Amino acid sequence: MDIYIPIILLFVLFLLNVPIAFSLIASAMFYFFFLNESIPVSLVMQRFISSASSFPLLAIPFFIMVGSIMNYAGISRCLLAFADSMIGHRTGGLAHVNVLLSTLMGGISGSANADAAMQSKILAPEMTKRGYGVPFTAAVTAASSSISPVIPPGINLIIFALLANVSVHSMFIAGYVPAFLMAISLMLAIAVISKKRCYKPSRESRASFKERLTYFLRAVPALFIPFGIILGMRFGLFTPTEAGAIAVLLCSIIGFFIYKELKITHFKLILKETIQGTSSVMFIIIGAMVFGYYMTLEQIPQNVASYLISLTDNKLTLLLIINVFLLIVGMFIEGGAAMIILTPLLLPAVLNLGVNPIHFGVIVIVNIMIGGVTPPFGSMMFTVCSILRVRMVDFVKEVAPLLGALIAVLMLLTYSEWLVMFLPNLLKS
Repeated sequence: MDIYIPIILLFVLFLLNVPIAFSLIASAMFYFFFLNESIPVSLVMQRFISSASSFPLLAIPFFIMVGSIMNYAGISRCLLAFADSMIGHRTGGLAHVNVLLSTLMGGISGSANADAAMQSKILAPEMTKRGYGVPFTAAVTAASSSISPVIPPGINLIIFALLANVSVHSMFIAGYVPAFLMAISLMLAIAVISKKRCYKPSRESRASFKERLTYFLRAVPALFIPFGIILGMRFGLFTPTEAGAIAVLLCSIIGFFIYKELKITHFKLILKETIQGTSSVMFIIIGAMVFGYYMTLEQIPQNVASYLISLTDNKLTLLLIINVFLLIVGMFIEGGAAMIILTPLLLPAVLNLGVNPIHFGVIVIVNIMIGGVTPPFGSMMFTVCSILRVRMVDFVKEVAPLLGALIAVLMLLTYSEWLVMFLPNLLKS
């Protein structure tokens, strides 16, 4: 039982609200200092350094910087106007716009919390003015923000690809269909709720073709960014890491010369936000890598895989068990940390039963995004509730049907591998 003490310690530290990175590092160092003194401390320190030396990890600060530039470049407002022209005329129009905007923003920012914060400040006040309840507004904003990281260049897509040793490009491509299904499911749930509550559309009438075309043409530069990144990687013009630098360049050019809202003075704030975001993510990754080193030495992933396989040799049943497990874990542990900790544990078991690692990656990422909306520790829930000053009890009541819609999509993705793998297989051929 001694070998499991660091895992127990890890969860105790989580419950005591110790920052995730410190919890991971403290638990791992407890093992190396007190339970396994045969490993030199210098070797452990090398692990700390080598964990941050992976070339693909350079993509993370670039894509974090893209999300920051986007907010100063006027891209979000341009996409908001385009989304409103497309769907604002429907009952519950602004709630639908909220979902559509998250879907459009996903290809640019790739950060759920950034999307939730941005929409809480830009779109949520307008929703409350139009008669939407503040708790419902918060619920829609949090639930829709779960779409952003599933669409490339979501940071979780990059991290999972590194953890599972699969192609970042394939993970990027695999994210589109699940993200669009999440958007459709949320819009269907919102349509039902809006009809019952008689929420008004944001526009009195459907936008004309000419008006939609005008907004679309203005949004084209912003919409080109994610597709330009994917096409560039598809044709071998640049790697996923280099794609981050290209995205920063494209966003800067669009902000300076097309929308003309980005200023040189903004870059001080952009760099500050990028450093803060990158530091927190990288610290967690380093801690998780060292913690993973301990688990590898004690063969814990292999033991967990053997136990799961002993429960069932049916991959569909195993995926159901893993989904339930991840949904529960997601209620208590921040999504990115849960993925980093649990992927090395669960991956050997699913691979042994023939599950495609890309398919499994999508399941894990959608699952942890749902966790970000659920109490008691959902990060997007905390973001929107703190900005909009909504009580958690009121938020939970409003978000329940939206969570039901997202879980339905999760089940569909779990049992429809062909749906997830359609685009990766199509573009591979």
